[in-house]
Amino acid sequence: MIGAIIGDIVGSRWEFDPTNDYNFEWLSDENGFTDDTICTVAVADALLEGRDFGENIHDWCKRYPHPMGGYGGRFAQWVQSDHPQPYNSFGNGAAMRVSPVAHWYENIDEMLDAAAATALPSHNHDEGIKGAQTVALAIFKALSYHRFQEAPMHIDEILQECVEFSGYDINMPKASVLNRFDETCQGTVPVALKIISMATCFEDAVRLAVSLGADADTLGAIVGSIAEAIWGIPSNMRRTFEKFLPDDMQTVLHHFRHERPRSYKPLTDTCFAGDDFSDVSWEMLYDLDGKDAYDEIMSKTKSEHARKRLLMAERAKSRENW
Repeated sequence: MIGAIIGDIVGSRWEFDPTNDYNFEWLSDENGFTDDTICTVAVADALLEGRDFGENIHDWCKRYPHPMGGYGGRFAQWVQSDHPQPYNSFGNGAAMRVSPVAHWYENIDEMLDAAAATALPSHNHDEGIKGAQTVALAIFKALSYHRFQEAPMHIDEILQECVEFSGYDINMPKASVLNRFDETCQGTVPVALKIISMATCFEDAVRLAVSLGADADTLGAIVGSIAEAIWGIPSNMRRTFEKFLPDDMQTVLHHFRHERPRSYKPLTDTCFAGDDFSDVSWEMLYDLDGKDAYDEIMSKTKSEHARKRLLMAERAKSRENW
C-alpha cells in the first residue's frame, strides 16, 4: 500500500497547481500526505486490528482534522459528525483508500467483499463501490504474478479482467481527460487503468498520472497502488517517503508489511524495469531448497529481460499516439 502513499505525496503539490510537465520535480518541501494517505492507513490499521472500516477511517480522520488540501466538502461533514452516515457518494475517495485489502486477502471473493466494505461507510453508491473493487481487483491480480516479476508481462490480461468486471472504457482520448479535474470514481479509475497500460515502471506511472493536470494526488494514489503491485518500489524510494509520515502511520506501515498474508516480494534489485529497481526478496531466497533451486529462479529471471525490455518499449511507444 506504500504505492498509494507515494502517489499521494508526489501528487499533493500539484493538486491545486496542476502541471503537464512529465519531468516535474519529484519531491520537495512543498509535498506532504493528504486525506488519501490517512484513509489508506486507516484501512490497513482496521485489517490489522480487526476493526470496523468505517469506525477506523472516522477515527483516523478525526486524529488528523486538517490534512494538506483538506477533506472534500461532504466527506468533511462526514468526518466532523459524531454519528457519520453513508451519503451515496461515488467520489474517487472510495478507490484511493482500498489498496490494503488486495494485499490482505488470499480469496478473491473475500477480497472483493472487503473492498466494498471499505467504500460503504461513506461511498455507498454503486459507482463508488465498483471503483473501489476494480482498483482492488487490479492489485490482487497483479500480486498473483509476484514470482519472477511476471506481472509486467501480464498487464494487458490484468486490465482486461478489470474492464470485464467493471464495464469501464479505458480507451478514452487524452484530450478528454487532460487538465480535467474529475473527482468521481467513474471519471478517475478508467484513467488510472489507461495510465497503467502505457507505463513502464512505478515512477513512470506516477509521473504520467500527475502530469495529466487532473486530480493529481488521488489519481497518483490510485495509479501508485496498482503500479506497486506490478513493478514493486525501490527500497530507497520507500524509505524516503516513509519519512514524510508521522510515527503512528509508520508503525502501521511496518506492521502491515510484516503481517499481511499476500506480500509482493520482487526477486532482485537488478530486474529490468525502465530505470526502476525493486527490493531484493531475501525471504524468498531463504525458502529455497539448495543451490539448484536458487539457480533455477535466477536463470528464469534473467531469461525474461529481453521480453520485458521489448514490452516496455512497446508501452512507451503506445502513448505517443494517445
